[in-house]
Amino acid sequence: MDLDLAQVRAFLATAEHLHFRRAAESLALTQQGLSKRIARLERELGVRLFDRGRAAVELTAAGRCFLGPAREALAAGAAAVAAVREAVLPLRLDVWGHLFAPLRTVREALDAAPGAAVEVGPARDLATTAAALARGETAAGFGRYHDHGLSGADAGGAADGPDGTNRRALAHRLVRLEPVDAVLRADHPLAARPFLRPAELAALHLVPPAAPGRLDFLSRFAERFGSRLLPGAANLGLDHLLERVRTVPDGFTLLPAELPLDPGAGVRAVPLTEPTPLYAWSLVWHRDRPHPGLPSLLAAFDGAGAARRWLEYRPERDWLPEADAAQVAAQVAGGATARVTVGAAEATRAAEVTRTT
Repeated sequence: MDLDLAQVRAFLATAEHLHFRRAAESLALTQQGLSKRIARLERELGVRLFDRGRAAVELTAAGRCFLGPAREALAAGAAAVAAVREAVLPLRLDVWGHLFAPLRTVREALDAAPGAAVEVGPARDLATTAAALARGETAAGFGRYHDHGLSGADAGGAADGPDGTNRRALAHRLVRLEPVDAVLRADHPLAARPFLRPAELAALHLVPPAAPGRLDFLSRFAERFGSRLLPGAANLGLDHLLERVRTVPDGFTLLPAELPLDPGAGVRAVPLTEPTPLYAWSLVWHRDRPHPGLPSLLAAFDGAGAARRWLEYRPERDWLPEADAAQVAAQVAGGATARVTVGAAEATRAAEVTRTT
């Protein structure tokens, strides 16, 4: 018979944890999916590998005999795949959040590391990227990471999506904290201001580019500063969003401060201060199956971030959604791998020149 390495991997995970739910979580599978793989393997081998009791799961004598050779088979398969990928295949990086132009940041990072073999492609959102990572169809993702973006994830971390993904299988690192501006109609009274405080937008309507349920950052901003988040429409791109801003009475939206806007768009971007909202960009990858090129990709973003001060954050000056602030704290606590500067002495953004469009 020909061994199915996915079934072997399921066997080894269950032998390690002696618990079906924990074994399934370690492989980013549903418990049902794991059980089916074990059952197929037992059927093909013609033996029972586990004794399944109410209180515990134990290896049978046949399971103990299979354990060593199974480890060797899986290691050989992993070595073969790694050798091919390292020699031939570039790292596939999926990006999402296209309205905020993520390729600006990706381009700067990769330009600083010209030897990095990276193939960049589009993704719909975090959930589709997580599913692609679980299936091994991509190596990493770049966009805004948030737990709400993973369908089915509960407080315990399990996710029962159609692909059996779960958020515990995802590793992620903040790589950029980008200030956002308020974008208003050019003739709006507030558009003439050199800067605005987020609280001054409370009486206005926050215009989203899509359904608010998919826009965690805008939802958190509206909750924190009291703006009225309007119902979303189909995401038809930046021009469509700016058209809605022009036509909605007292409408505004939020866009990255460095995002170039068409001078003829009839809108004006005004910097926000006291506090300055920051949009968090992250890299994500599969915790248990990192691509051989991942260290080079992380180093490219770290190098560009250090040179361009992408990860400066002062809690007394800046605002992040709670989950992002917690991630900053975690990276600072991580020491050498964190690369987040908290509390760096810097002039306030109030002195920045307003971008006019």
